[in-house]
Amino acid sequence: MSELLGLTHEEQQQAVERIQALTAEGLSMAEAIQRVVTELQQERGASE
Repeated sequence: MSELLGLTHEEQQQAVERIQALTAEGLSMAEAIQRVVTELQQERGASE
């Protein structure tokens, strides 16, 4: 999936850490991944 988003290694690490934080707050893994993907897409859209 990271290839589809064109993430650098550092961005991948940050995404993993964000997903872990969201699951620690009680979100399911699927919900956390979807939220992070949406956030990344929004960030990419805003920077283009």
